[in-house]
This record gives sequence, structure tokens and C-alpha cells, in this order.
Amino acid sequence: MAMSSSDRTVLRELASRIAEIANLPVQQETQAMWRGLNDLRPVRPLVRIFQIPWHEFGGEEELQLQCEDQGARGLENGFRQALYQWRYMRDDFVFEPVINCGKAIGDTGFGIGEISDVNTSSGLASRHFHEQFQTLDDVQKIKLPQITHDEAASARGLEHMNELFGDIMPVRQHGISHLWFAPWDLLITWYGVERAMLDMVLNPELVNACMERLLDGYLGRLRQWEELNLLSLPTAGDGVGSGGLHHTSALPQPDCDPAHVRPVDLWGCATPQIFSEISPDMHWEFALRHEMRWLEKWGVTYYGCCEPLHNKIELLRRIPNLRKVSVSPKADKALSAERLGKDYVASLKPNPAIFAIDPWDRELARRELAEDMEKLRGCAVEIILKDISTIHSEPRRLHEWAQMAREVAEEFAY
Repeated sequence: MAMSSSDRTVLRELASRIAEIANLPVQQETQAMWRGLNDLRPVRPLVRIFQIPWHEFGGEEELQLQCEDQGARGLENGFRQALYQWRYMRDDFVFEPVINCGKAIGDTGFGIGEISDVNTSSGLASRHFHEQFQTLDDVQKIKLPQITHDEAASARGLEHMNELFGDIMPVRQHGISHLWFAPWDLLITWYGVERAMLDMVLNPELVNACMERLLDGYLGRLRQWEELNLLSLPTAGDGVGSGGLHHTSALPQPDCDPAHVRPVDLWGCATPQIFSEISPDMHWEFALRHEMRWLEKWGVTYYGCCEPLHNKIELLRRIPNLRKVSVSPKADKALSAERLGKDYVASLKPNPAIFAIDPWDRELARRELAEDMEKLRGCAVEIILKDISTIHSEPRRLHEWAQMAREVAEEFAY
């Protein structure tokens, strides 16, 4: 990547500020708290904020990009957002004094595309999808991904990043360490919501055949990642599933070779968000029994995202390596606490719709969070604010929420 001297100066100055933060003692202290939480020995609830609507922060001077090169602007944007969040919306994220350089990985995908009708500046879109499956023969439309690794491109990238940042922070070649696994999120875009719901009753053989084929593809992709040595141990700031950070004494395995990481050395996850109103029996038949083929590959696992799971926790206990369960805005918090007990981390998702209310009501947000935390008292809890579609272009709403959430977390320290 050709880069002007002015772009280099901007990036190196930002990287130096990241390095200063990453070397603060609080980073090790926060890692230890995540490890305690994920080992079910929490000190206090921990807070994580992500999926922020950065397009509504346009007036914030500290987020204004200065680089000209597009590649440099991508790096600059990541640095500026991390520094901004550390200063104004501090949560329990962990900075690591390392620059990660990704590997050049190719993936042919599943062979079925999508049509997006309306794009917005937020990156969200209204989409229209064509139904792909009418008969069992149509299941073969799902292609099995083929993975490649351009080692020469990876080496060039590492050399460039070392030349740019190596005297500020170590540069590490990094592969795949955090894997989002939501096969139903993908399948529903090919199947259609109404058709899928009807076919679970009228044509269950077709629905199951689609899931089996899709899982074959995911597992084939995973096998290739491992064979090509593309898996890496997580970075300090890596999350798991739709929740908080990964640190746990359960991983990696005692016999792990960091140069040849296996799935069993990492966290796995799964979620069928479209199954929000599906019964436990149908959840097992059309989702979890298929997802188990994936979940069993990993050391420990996270389950769920936006779907309420309070009536399915006994079902989820079939997952032998389960450690965290999502408690979404629609979940019954009291029932979740009763059924999770002290066996799992409750990954609490406050309702981000609080930011859409005008005028902003900080005290209402505090009251809602404190009420949820009271219902979950006795559980190991992480507070995960995500899916924030809007803040009405008022960054102070998130500034104040972040401070408030940390205060509430301290009030519920164990």
C-alpha cells in the first residue's frame, strides 16, 4: 500500500496513543475481571458497548478523518473510534499493545446471493430476497465453500504493517479467532420467513435438508481453516458470540500449540434469531440439533442473540460446553435468572430503543437497567449494549449511558 508521509504521520500518532492506553495496568486488571466472570467467579458485572451508529457522530472533531489513501483511512477510522470510545464511552473493553495484521483468506461462499433494495448511510438496508427452495433438489443450490490462503499477500501485508508500526507496537499476523455462527439468519434470506415457518409444519423434510446441507458447508469451511492453519488465539479485545470478551482459564486447552490452533482451543457460538416465537420442541428439531454439530467442535460456547430464551434454557442445557446465554430485551429476566442459576453467565442486553425516545431520559435508562440487574441478582452478569440503530445524532446520550452503566455495575458488585 503506497502511502504519503502525511498519512503515515497521522496513523503513527494515533497508534502511539493506542499503545499508551494498551500499556496501562488497568488493561491487565480488566482482563482478570473478564476471566473471573467467564469462569463463573465474577467480581462485578462487566459492560461492553458495540454496534454503535458512528454515522450519527459526524460533528465530533476527534472522529474526522485526515488520511487520503482509502486503506489508510480504514486504519485511521478504527483507531479514532477506539480512542473516542475510551475517552467518552468507556466500557470494559481491553486494549492490547499489539497491532494485528490479518491473513489474506479467500472464501467462495455458499453460492446464493441476495438483492438489497434500499441502502442507507447507517449501513443498514431494507432487503428483498427470492425464495430458493421448492423441492429437495433445490437444496443443492447451497454450495460448499472453498477456502484459500494467499500466503504471499499475507507476508506482504505483515511486512508493510511492521514497517509502519513495528517500532511503536509489535505486529502480529492474525487469522480467524472469533466466529459468528447464525445459520438461520442466512438460511431465512434464501427461504423466506413465511415459507420457512409454514414448511416447518408442512414440509419439515425440506427444512431439515437445507439445514443439514448448510451445516455441511460450515463444517467444511471450518475443516479447511484448520487444515490451512488459519485459526488464531483471540486478541485481548475479541468478544464471543453477541456478548463480552473471551478471557477464561478454560481456554486454550493445556496441550494447545499457539502456532497450530484448533477449534477446541477457542469459543464457539450459535443463534437462530428468527426462532424468537418458535416452541422449544421445534427449536430443537430445526435449529439446535443441527447447531450441535458445530457447537461440539469448540472448547466453550455462547448461545443466543436477540431472541428471548427464558423458556428454552432447559433445552440449552443439552449443550455440554455451554458457558454464556443471551438474555435479550424481550426475555423474562426473572425467569432467566431462575433457570440459569449460577451455572452460566447471563449476557444481559439492555433495550437500545431507549435512545430513540425524545427527549433523552437518562434516569429512565438507569431505572430500566437497575430493574433488570435486580431480577438477575445472584447470576454472573455481563451488560452488553448493542444493536444501537439511532442516538438521534446526540453522542452525549451514549456518553451518559456508558457512565451510568458502569455506576450500576458497581452497585451490583458481588
